[in-house]
Amino acid sequence: MPELPEVETMRRGVLPIVGSRIESVDRPPCLRRPIQIRPRIDAIDRRLRHRFVTSIGRRGKRVMIEMDDGQVMVIEPRMTGLVLLADPPTTEHLRLRIVLSGGPCEQLLFWDRRGLGTVRLLHPSEVASVIDVKLGNDALQITPDQLRMKLSASRRAIKIALLDQSAVAGIGNLYAAEILYVAGIDPRTRCDKLTRPQWSRIVAATGKVLQLAIHHEGSTLSDGTYRNALNNAGGYQNYHRVYDRAGKPCLRCGDAEIRRIVQAQRSTFFCPNCQQKSGLHPSVSAEID
Repeated sequence: MPELPEVETMRRGVLPIVGSRIESVDRPPCLRRPIQIRPRIDAIDRRLRHRFVTSIGRRGKRVMIEMDDGQVMVIEPRMTGLVLLADPPTTEHLRLRIVLSGGPCEQLLFWDRRGLGTVRLLHPSEVASVIDVKLGNDALQITPDQLRMKLSASRRAIKIALLDQSAVAGIGNLYAAEILYVAGIDPRTRCDKLTRPQWSRIVAATGKVLQLAIHHEGSTLSDGTYRNALNNAGGYQNYHRVYDRAGKPCLRCGDAEIRRIVQAQRSTFFCPNCQQKSGLHPSVSAEID
């Protein structure tokens, strides 16, 4: 966490700052593990002071704040980072503050409990070489042919391969499990064994799951860490089909319990009955139509 739906929710949540002028950028006093901020905060403050915010974008799991001179602040939340307009969950984990004027918001904050997030200020010419070169097509835009070309030669299990940001950007552990459930595909299936129809089902399921998660403003899990820009919980956790449901009945086929296995040190949840390595279980067709 957070994955594409949570970061897209953050992006949409901070859109009100577009048009605002940056008055200052500082690093609030924090006794916790320092996050990576490049260049130094005094250089960022000097470069951004009196600049105007012109757009808020997203690349995979990163929020991209563009200025009127083309500079881009790239915020990568990673495990526990939040981009906020409201007061943060705690003050001791506040990592970055941007003071604003001329708009409805007085500040933009970056909060990170575990301190794994990053903040980078890039010149326009650096975005492609520093950010874009590392990322595959966005998960909301990738086509079946693009995904198949990226992964069909791989011997990795499809669940693990979907986490590869250089192949498809934005999918993490939670949503990979949900996507493969909707697609009716066993997460242990090797990429090089998947058929064209299965690749098409994966892409169709990706769009369906991610768009619904965005609609519900992401997933706030039991630790309560993820919050939207106004410090409110997301709602998609109430619609999870397999994630964290081990031992509970499958909501689709009703004939099996959800299983939990470990793949690459990450929990995977799936239905052993209706998620198949080949073919299509009868209960799946209505799910992906």
